[in-house]
Amino acid sequence: MIVPLSIVSLLGLVCLGLLASPYPYLAPGAVLGLVGVAVLYRKPTLGLLGIVAILPFEGLFKDSALSGSKFLGASLALILILQLAIHQLPSERLRSNIWRFLVGFMLLYLLSLLNTDDMGLSLGHLRELSVGLILFVITLLVGRELNLDLFAKLVAVSVAMTCAMAMFSAKYQDEGRASGMLNDPNEFALMIAFAVPMALLLVVRSPNRLHRLFWGACALVLLAGMTKTESRSGLVVLLLSLLIGTWHYRAQLPHIRPRHLGFAMLGLAIVIPLGLYAMPASYVARIQSLSILSSGAKSQDASLGRRASYIVVGSAMIAENPLLGTGPGTFPLHYANTGYAKTFAVSGKTDDLYRRAHNTYLEIFSELGIPAGLMFVGMLALGLYNLIRARRACLLRRNGHQADLMTHLGMSFLSLMLFLMFLSAPNHKYLWIMLALTGVLRTRAEEAPQTEVRA
Repeated sequence: MIVPLSIVSLLGLVCLGLLASPYPYLAPGAVLGLVGVAVLYRKPTLGLLGIVAILPFEGLFKDSALSGSKFLGASLALILILQLAIHQLPSERLRSNIWRFLVGFMLLYLLSLLNTDDMGLSLGHLRELSVGLILFVITLLVGRELNLDLFAKLVAVSVAMTCAMAMFSAKYQDEGRASGMLNDPNEFALMIAFAVPMALLLVVRSPNRLHRLFWGACALVLLAGMTKTESRSGLVVLLLSLLIGTWHYRAQLPHIRPRHLGFAMLGLAIVIPLGLYAMPASYVARIQSLSILSSGAKSQDASLGRRASYIVVGSAMIAENPLLGTGPGTFPLHYANTGYAKTFAVSGKTDDLYRRAHNTYLEIFSELGIPAGLMFVGMLALGLYNLIRARRACLLRRNGHQADLMTHLGMSFLSLMLFLMFLSAPNHKYLWIMLALTGVLRTRAEEAPQTEVRA
């Protein structure tokens, strides 16, 4: 208790100093900070849940150097370091099978950093990635006490709120496409695809009709927000995750009575036409452009042309530097020096020439080299395998409640993995939180005592 008391004393002195300074109105902020530190010290999991709830609203802090999630993350990291130092947290919590790939990835990352084509871009990339690494460690330390139901609720509600804001306010749209409080509609679609399985889990597990109605409304808002983003990749990822969820619940189909099936068919007959009618015409046109690819015809879609040019440039970078790549964050530099940059430039601004690969895997393979790319892919594959093993362990212990939870978390994590093929987001906070959580959940599930099956 000596260290916490010293922190309290320090903040008390800060309050007295502010009261005696020309800015006495800042003293209540120090008191609130004191309360926040005390709460985080007693319940570190609340800090991680707070970060999860704030993530969809980070655009509010885009003009400030310190966003709400970064402030919470930094405070939580300092508290956890303190608790590790005084042995209030066991260091065994840092164990995870993800480290076997993550350590190799980071060593190759640093070697590529030393061999980079542009040190400024690479250091900026490292600074962004370090936020995700800090969240990874934080989640390992507090993940065992994390309330997963509350985690799902915060994800579903926070993303649904930004969806509602984006649908009804042009302020949160980018040329008619919903972007929430983010700059990229595709990044917003990633958050929606991540949140939909969480909302569906809450619908399935609702204790009464009122709760089921609320979470069902959240799910519908999320689906409507996805159509408003006009993201083709988001639609593909969402449909795939829904198919996986349907396969998981296939065993419950025999329990559906004919009258229930009738109501379901009636609901589909109403919802599907309304959904097609409400879907923006521009979104329908973007979806129809995908059929041109299968027919082999030349597409006039500039977006598809840009994505094809990213693959061409990235493949050339891999061929030239297969071992260590060209350095973290240097893809835009190489792309700007090609003719594709001028051909597909949306505006006449110079910054428009420097484009990212819009494919995390392609970007990592081209910037960091093939070995680092394989380490990154192996890390994600191991995370998905951890959730599969956790679900299997829950089923062996006759814990269907937890098995459903593992399935929906697996759907959300798979949505992240698939979306990385359409978006450059190696530092996405959801990704690093889920990566750490997969190892924690597998350990929790496999260490749980098995229930005896009575004859």
